[in-house]
Order: sequence, then C-alpha cells, then structure tokens
Amino acid sequence: MSDAGTLTRADLAEALHREVGLSRADSSKIVEQVLKEMCEALSRGENVKISGFGTFVLRDKGERVGRNPKTGVEVPIAPRRVLTFRASQMMRDRIVAAG
Repeated sequence: MSDAGTLTRADLAEALHREVGLSRADSSKIVEQVLKEMCEALSRGENVKISGFGTFVLRDKGERVGRNPKTGVEVPIAPRRVLTFRASQMMRDRIVAAG
C-alpha cells in the first residue's frame, strides 16, 4: 500500500501486474476502466453491486432543517443525492475475522 492504511489506484494496478502477470500499463488501463464504468453507472443513477464485496447505493435525501452546532442557528439543508456503501456479509465476516 502507498500510504499507511490506504489502498490506491496504483496499488490495485500493481496487484494486477503481480498476481495476473499483465503489464503495468495494461493493469493500469484495466483499473481505470473499471472505475470509469462504476462512475458512469452511478452518474446514471444506477447502484453498483460487486458480489462478495458490497454495493454502492445512491440515496436521495430530502430537504431538512439543520442546526449550526456552534451558534445554534437553524439553517435549511438542501435536498441532495448521497452515495453510501454497504459491505456484503462476506466482506463483513472477513473484516471481523481480520480484526
């Protein structure tokens, strides 16, 4: 991993190169293409499910009233779309076993 505790695109490409034997250039292209496909699907409003890993889910949040924690003043929070990730049961089990 590049940073302490962070997996990067370069790390993914390097793993493909090492584990599958693809060239570094081809490995990088594959990682970029997978990420591009995921981003395009999400931008079309589709959820992205990767079996055994998890699901990236888009949710529409309605307008609501929030409060500035410092001043206590109420402010309207505009409706927005948020992206969440739900880990699969298999992934959760692996995380618990590793911890």
